Amino acid sequence: MSQQTPEISIEDYAAERDRGTTVDVRERAEYAQAHVPGAVLVPMGQLASRLGEIDRSSRVHVICASGNRSKAMTDLLVAQGFDAVSVVGGTQAWIASGRAVGVGL
Repeated sequence: MSQQTPEISIEDYAAERDRGTTVDVRERAEYAQAHVPGAVLVPMGQLASRLGEIDRSSRVHVICASGNRSKAMTDLLVAQGFDAVSVVGGTQAWIASGRAVGVGL
């Protein structure tokens, strides 16, 4: 029996992101081009080995470019006991919503 990946809309994410951690699972170059301010870069290929760096006491918002990689990494985090959600539409949706964007590393 499979479970559905927990997801959150851009609007709901914007409303609650300050009460949790945002983990950006894209690669360094993608993150440097544009990212949600305050998002912590943990590339997808490194996430499993860096779980100890992620705060377990609050919700983890997982974001990528469009929502595909973040869904897979949210599943990994949930399986490890984290309260994690995938941000629907990812960084592209964040940018399209007109919100502030960080650049650089």
